[in-house]
Amino acid sequence: MKLNELIVTNPYLNLPSACYDKSVATPLTNPHLIHANTNVAKVLNIDTEEIETDTFVNLLNSEYSLEGSDIFSMCYAGHQFGHFVPRLGDGRVINIGTIGTYHLQLKGAGETLYSRHGDGRAVLRSSIREYLLSEAMQALSIPTTLCLGLIGSEHDVRRESIEKAAIVCRVSTSWVRFGTFEYFASQGMKDELKALADYVIEESFAHISGKEDKYTRLFNDVVVITARLMAQWMSVGFNHGVMNTDNMSIAGLTIDYGPYAFLDDFKHDYVCNHTDEQGRYSFENQPSVAKWNLERLMMALTPLTTIDKMQKALMMYDKIYTRYFHYYMCKKLGFEGTMEGDPELIDDMFDMLELLHVDYTLFMRTLSHYEGEREALLSTGLYHEPMNLWLDRYDTRTENLDKIERKKQMLTSNPKYVLKNYMLEEAIDAAESGDYSMVDDLFTIAKKPFDEHVTFERWSKATPQEFKNQRLSCSS
Repeated sequence: MKLNELIVTNPYLNLPSACYDKSVATPLTNPHLIHANTNVAKVLNIDTEEIETDTFVNLLNSEYSLEGSDIFSMCYAGHQFGHFVPRLGDGRVINIGTIGTYHLQLKGAGETLYSRHGDGRAVLRSSIREYLLSEAMQALSIPTTLCLGLIGSEHDVRRESIEKAAIVCRVSTSWVRFGTFEYFASQGMKDELKALADYVIEESFAHISGKEDKYTRLFNDVVVITARLMAQWMSVGFNHGVMNTDNMSIAGLTIDYGPYAFLDDFKHDYVCNHTDEQGRYSFENQPSVAKWNLERLMMALTPLTTIDKMQKALMMYDKIYTRYFHYYMCKKLGFEGTMEGDPELIDDMFDMLELLHVDYTLFMRTLSHYEGEREALLSTGLYHEPMNLWLDRYDTRTENLDKIERKKQMLTSNPKYVLKNYMLEEAIDAAESGDYSMVDDLFTIAKKPFDEHVTFERWSKATPQEFKNQRLSCSS
């Protein structure tokens, strides 16, 4: 379908007016297309030829409106680093309409009523990071928001220095956050809270619509999908960096990509956000932080159901998370289900990797090819004895498994490539000089992280020492 044939709806605007504010977008100066996502275009039933046109650039720059569009920004609150902020909202995002079940946003389109003295802009570096990583997470089968396209400009914005502004078109089946519920609960707006919950049920949990005690069921489902998401993050070595309640999706999606990182050398207490001085959002803390955030959501939902009912689900969170985590890790290790002793084998593997300063993704991919010859695996660590001892146990665990099936399972569970920060920095540096070829290259890798990609072999190696364990800012 062509862009001028598309008709969008605005279902969120059927909610009470306190849920949003109408917005006015501000176009960038001299916009140009950096990249367009044909996969997402197909999902939205947009002809792929359309995303290479000037009209597409104008759409992302708010100079062209889809029929039916009525732009707005969403209101929410949130606990940021554990402290409640009563009113946040889309400070640099406008919603431009819904196609089917997908809601489109422009991030970086200018000031909104929630900008809080900010300029409402997104810089090129952060936009590239979100654009590429959302595609990478999708390919890793981790629930995520998506991106349709990315434009750059000659528009100057000030951060630590003068940078160029960009806009990314984000796409998601839901943009509702834990903090959206917190806003109405904290304001005593029970009618709005109920309307929001009903909207979310219809949008993301239709299977409980019309059922008895649906608000308890809603919370129960959010507990499960959040536990599963955390297990998936941890299994691939992903550190989000800013798990505030306003960055937690009610639909269990990875949302709001900021100072994220994939692990370089395995490190339990790795912190990717340099403003997180206490390590609240460290890699190992993510499952427990998610539970803390669920407790905040539970309190926000108490006007709609009883806390006793919701606590029963929350008490199951640790067990649900652990089961999911062991499921994903056993897939990565080539096991057929989980046996007694597997949790200890997994935990000891992580301790061994940290002790030896081993690159997590490289080790797991190398292990996928392991058939008894240890040289390639041993070369990933500083010295051999701890890894040999662990491999002895691994050999015992896998001795009765079909070698061909085990390898097939592991090669489709352990990516050869993840988008590490040094790779993204290289692409960003080139893009800031007007060269977007590395954005194209990393997008190719992101789309198919389990493929060999011989041309890009250098990015499958361990992170170079000088680039390991970088920390980034929230504006990254």
